[in-house]
Amino acid sequence: MQLDYLDNYNGLNENIVRLFDFDKAEAIKFRNLLQETVINKKQKLDLSLIDFVNTENYNLIFGLFKTDEGILTKDNQTFFCILTLDGFIKMISLLDPFCKKESKGYQYLYDIDTPTDLLFAPHAN
Repeated sequence: MQLDYLDNYNGLNENIVRLFDFDKAEAIKFRNLLQETVINKKQKLDLSLIDFVNTENYNLIFGLFKTDEGILTKDNQTFFCILTLDGFIKMISLLDPFCKKESKGYQYLYDIDTPTDLLFAPHAN
């Protein structure tokens, strides 16, 4: 699984933090980590500490907050995905199709009006 950032990808100052290049097994590991760490234990999930995620140039940290804020960053290298418990529960359900079978599709992992989206895509295209 790779993590990267696409700045102003469409010329409208919209950005994407993208988790890509993974198979069903890694999708399951990722979903289970989110479930166990963020939802069950209510702790932050720092992807730089996860061995199957390549965070060479960027990092993404998931954490609970009182409102759904989406992706925040100060430096376009370290990103924070800040959602409510309900927001993360919805994210888990959006990950489920990737955990049931290999997929060529993609999914945005939240629906919040922010300049930066979080994209989950098995393939880079």
